[in-house]
Amino acid sequence: MARIKLKTFREMNDTDLAGKLSEMKADLAKMRSEQSKGTLKKHSGEIRYVRRDIARIMTILNERKAKASA
Repeated sequence: MARIKLKTFREMNDTDLAGKLSEMKADLAKMRSEQSKGTLKKHSGEIRYVRRDIARIMTILNERKAKASA
């Protein structure tokens, strides 16, 4: 899975970000289940980056929500 830059996330609209967020959460759940089974070998370091990307998306969405309400 390729890393996505913060600039690319900021250029997306809210619906695209929400879709990407749900997709990444599903990927993270899949990786965690594979890790618990012991079948996740090569991509074990990707869990960290997926978690960080999820946090970035959530931060952008929360910033936009706060900006809209202010």
